Amino acid sequence: MRKTSLVIGLSLASLLSVGNLFAQQTTPLAPLPEPAKATPPTNGIYSSIVRIEAATQVPDYREPWKAGRFSGGIGTGFLIGPNKFLTNAHVVSNARRLLITVHGSPQKHPARILHIAHDCDLALLEVEDFTPFKGLEYLEIGLVPKLETQVRVIGYPVGGNRISVTRGVVSRIDFSSYSHSRSDQHLVVQIDAAINPGNSGGPVLQNGRVVGVAFQGLRSADNTGYMIPTPVVKRFLTDIKDGHYDHYVDIGISEFPMFNPAMRKKFGLTGNSPGVLVAAVTPDGPCDGVLENNDILTAINGNTVDGAGNILIDGEKVNMNEIVERKFAGDTIQLQITRNGQVMEKTATLKPFPPARMYSVQYGVNPRFTTFAGLVFQPLDRNLYAAHSFTNTRVRRLFAHYIDEAIFKERKDIVILTRVLSDPVNTHVSNHVGTAIESINGEKITTLDQVHQLLHPEKMPEFFIIKCEGVPRPIIVPGSKALEASERTMRNYGIGTAYRLEQ
Repeated sequence: MRKTSLVIGLSLASLLSVGNLFAQQTTPLAPLPEPAKATPPTNGIYSSIVRIEAATQVPDYREPWKAGRFSGGIGTGFLIGPNKFLTNAHVVSNARRLLITVHGSPQKHPARILHIAHDCDLALLEVEDFTPFKGLEYLEIGLVPKLETQVRVIGYPVGGNRISVTRGVVSRIDFSSYSHSRSDQHLVVQIDAAINPGNSGGPVLQNGRVVGVAFQGLRSADNTGYMIPTPVVKRFLTDIKDGHYDHYVDIGISEFPMFNPAMRKKFGLTGNSPGVLVAAVTPDGPCDGVLENNDILTAINGNTVDGAGNILIDGEKVNMNEIVERKFAGDTIQLQITRNGQVMEKTATLKPFPPARMYSVQYGVNPRFTTFAGLVFQPLDRNLYAAHSFTNTRVRRLFAHYIDEAIFKERKDIVILTRVLSDPVNTHVSNHVGTAIESINGEKITTLDQVHQLLHPEKMPEFFIIKCEGVPRPIIVPGSKALEASERTMRNYGIGTAYRLEQ
């Protein structure tokens, strides 16, 4: 999983919470139905571009029994249909209250999230009462703008109460990471318009149509902003037509470019031969059992893959993953490969891959945990990793290789001892903090639920023996003192909830 540390989301809320960039174009999705026309108001499209105020509550992964930190921020959204306001996911993530304000009006309208897609940083909102918005113009979704063409960015930057309009030129179309989830990559368009915090979720317009949604900036460059292009927007809107969001699918391979002459010769490729090396196939992914390591992938759905992993679509070279970007769960793709010098045709059925969420920042969920005699246990994910900055090499390795070594098949959760709340019963176990739990009373640990059950049995054992990975000496807690120690630490540390096993 790649990440770009220099990219930031553009809502003020994103500056107070977790907050990456780029992508390219393949065959566009089928166009959306033409939105119903409404009588334009006096302020034209400006009245359809709204200011969003979000009151947020960010969970505390260091003290998961607490409610979390309250904060807030400002973003932008725009009307695309009857009671449908499009914005960025990072504008409304972890929101406890949302208020929408129309340009030129002091009235704030309570709103709620209809659908949210953290993997592509988009969300659809609705207001509780749409009556004041009737008659406003619905903004239409257009196409991907061409390089060197001019666009307008409209929004409420730096928390301003009035609309700001900036102009810029499309300077790059590429494929890279989105900062909101820190693990997903999609199409991104770079523009040189001045985009600032608060612009997030605002429309980028060209010839009166939306060609993107402003969402990220680059700290190391001036007047460099990024927008989510319309193929990503249209895919999101198509996905939610059935009433829920199903997430992106992935081809499930790691490819390696074939630039090195010696490497090309080893795999029988001439100077002009197409194809990239399949370096690894994701276990249980769409291509597991279809492709093998060291296959040469030469074409996807009839589109030739060059040595850099690009394909030619509509006269432009784009990343081969753009084909998969347009697909949904259950769709199939045709793969042409060369294996041991033999050309083969393969078919893969695409599907979401839930274990990959280990590497994505989670929003709108409460941290799972359980406590026992002053010991705090939590399942490993990116949120927990960021909160505790684990230094234990075994934990770091489990996190890094959770997918490629198929650890997820045996261990749904990597359970970590994150804290020891001081108590006479748990003295001298500080060197166990930040390590993964290997077993409890001889039973190998695979889930947080299992940890909770083993530490809270109907019949108390004489001792609880907790073995941590890489630590020779186990933690031993007398069964007769465990309950008293649990109650004492909860009281001393103000813990109202001893466990939460569901998000």
